[in-house]
Amino acid sequence: MNYNLNTQTEKKDKKLPVFVSLKKLVGIISGERRNLTIAFIAIFVNAALSLSGSYVVGYTIDTYVQTKNYHGVLVFAGILLSMYLLAFIVNYAQMIMMGGIGQRMLFSLRNSVFNKLQELPLDFFNQNKSGDLISRINNDTEKVNEFFSQSLMRFIGGIIMMTGAAILLLVINLPLGLAALSPALILWIFTKSVSPWIRRKNEASLKSLGNLSAEIQESLSNFKVVVAFNRRDYFRKRFVEVNEENYKRSLHAGIANTVLNPVYTFAANLGQLIVLSLGIWFIIKGYFSVGLLISFLAYISSFYNPLRQLAALWASFQMALAAWDRISNLLSFENNLIVSDNTQKHSTSAYVHFKDVSFSYPNGKEVLHKVSFDLHPGKTYAFIGPTGGGKTTTASLISRLYDATAGTILLDQKDITSYSAKERAKKIGFILQEPILFSGTVRDNILYGNDEFIGFTNEQLENAMEEAKLGSLLKRFENGLDTPIQMTGDGISLGQKQLIAFMRAILRKPELLILDEATANIDTVTEQQLETILDNLPASTTKVIIAHRLNTIEDADEIFFVNSGEITAAGSFSEALNLLMQGNKES
Repeated sequence: MNYNLNTQTEKKDKKLPVFVSLKKLVGIISGERRNLTIAFIAIFVNAALSLSGSYVVGYTIDTYVQTKNYHGVLVFAGILLSMYLLAFIVNYAQMIMMGGIGQRMLFSLRNSVFNKLQELPLDFFNQNKSGDLISRINNDTEKVNEFFSQSLMRFIGGIIMMTGAAILLLVINLPLGLAALSPALILWIFTKSVSPWIRRKNEASLKSLGNLSAEIQESLSNFKVVVAFNRRDYFRKRFVEVNEENYKRSLHAGIANTVLNPVYTFAANLGQLIVLSLGIWFIIKGYFSVGLLISFLAYISSFYNPLRQLAALWASFQMALAAWDRISNLLSFENNLIVSDNTQKHSTSAYVHFKDVSFSYPNGKEVLHKVSFDLHPGKTYAFIGPTGGGKTTTASLISRLYDATAGTILLDQKDITSYSAKERAKKIGFILQEPILFSGTVRDNILYGNDEFIGFTNEQLENAMEEAKLGSLLKRFENGLDTPIQMTGDGISLGQKQLIAFMRAILRKPELLILDEATANIDTVTEQQLETILDNLPASTTKVIIAHRLNTIEDADEIFFVNSGEITAAGSFSEALNLLMQGNKES
């Protein structure tokens, strides 16, 4: 299955309509309906108070100022002050409420994205850069949050204010109102025309930011290699290239996001000029009063000022939509490693049974072609072959990190797809050549994914490790179980990392143990200790060894040669050696 996020984005012929995207955006805060309803009410109240204030001002001028009734002026000034204070309180409360909604939405959205990442198969992470995924979790979700917590209510409030002002303009004087609103029609046509362009520029900017994050993450992860080969110049060159690309994309997005502002400002000034010119003429003709003209000018401001704000908010909206497209694209993926209901037991003595199994990576050549073999309980099997021959792929299929393209794989007499991830992990132990460690202690890393010992004290856990013959390995760490481990594993040797991975797998007492070059970074003395520990596993444990060091496979019950899509029983150790030498020459 194609899990490439960038490829999926490029395949979209057209973007979702704005209102469809907005509906999906609002859907992620559906649990906040009560708070949103209160916020909407606050917006209506604030708009009503502001619009009413403009009418009160005009009424006061015509009724009290022109007649020099100062008592009436003071009374209505007090009424205006009360209205504006109430509007201030309502607006402030609404802003605080939306800030809370935005933060809860951000928390929920990031959880959803991260949980989705947890559900997706290894294939997904092979096809996408981790830096870009981090950018989607951090930057893109923050763009969506900024729109919700800071822009959405102002956006809606502006539309409500504009609608109310437009209605009042038309009610007060229809011809003058139509003339005043005419520039808005030009703005609508212009905005509709440039919005897709603005959205594309923002999407390109976010994508380049994801690429920048990916490049930084990759370079820092491999910084030891950069220093070892003295290729800081390459590091700098690569960073300059992606940084310049990000600069150009961000600059274009910045220009696109500000293109509406001057046009909206010009339209607002044009609308006020129309009202002022026609209004004065109406006053001269006796159709209008001075107070009504001032109210009319206030309503024009109430219409065009929010419109100018909407120009800036529209750019924020387009940025949020672009970010949401990237997030929703990720959320749309489903794990193709589904658990089937095929729980039928098959009549076979093999613990692992491959029948006509083929496998290809997405957009890649076939790695395995109709291979068949059996692994029986309690026996040790070795898989050898040239680099790239398919050994690790075979091990990955045995542990169902991938699904076969064709054929049948049975695990303990049942279709391997019928096991849940938890059931499969309990049966299979996998030790990689490059062990993965997590921040914490040796204890945390040993017990990762192992619920059986999670409540044990250190003393109880040490006793359990002694029973599994792992005590000698634990002594290699200065503070035992409490030895601190960094996420990168810095501070301990590569061999010690491998020992932790070894203890983690053995302590689970798996029915099938896969060692993929597991002893490559371990000295000979320690390797002998590990062999003793492996011999202490239950007699029914099936062991699969993938190795280039031939001394590690001499005692295997059966050796398989993996190369060119085929898996062949190698026979004796000497025959296996000949096949390996032949395969290396061919490759």
